[in-house]
Amino acid sequence: MKVYFQESEQAEEAKPISLSVLSERQAGLHPTRNDEKSSFYVWYNKLMATYEDFTKLDIRVGKIIDAQDFPEARKPAYKLTIDFGDEIGIKKSSAQLPQNYTKEDIIGKQILAVVNFPPRQIGPVRSEVLTLGLPDKNGECILITPDRDVPIGGKLF
Repeated sequence: MKVYFQESEQAEEAKPISLSVLSERQAGLHPTRNDEKSSFYVWYNKLMATYEDFTKLDIRVGKIIDAQDFPEARKPAYKLTIDFGDEIGIKKSSAQLPQNYTKEDIIGKQILAVVNFPPRQIGPVRSEVLTLGLPDKNGECILITPDRDVPIGGKLF
């Protein structure tokens, strides 16, 4: 059995449709995947993010004011305390940084983080923000930082 989904601007609204009357082309369907585990066909094009989607993210600059070892983590990581200024305040996070940074390297460093995701429990640590980074050539985290000092709490735009 092949199942097709009618295009929708919101993925959760995509609904199966009957092709008894319309051809695949008339229905605007583009089957692209038929893997061994699934008989579902999905849209040819991925759902594109809009500028409105981007504006839902609250990405702020913060200053790391404390970094502690996180021995309970599955991979080497630090528990971070980050100051985002008066509006957001001080938040906790964890990040897999020991491969590229010592604790002394990151204390005082300005970083970017998503501050409006729900808190997430990571072992015994409640992470309140998502500290942002990019992978280096070995797949290890390099922090995203402004290239000049900026006021903490500043919002990415």
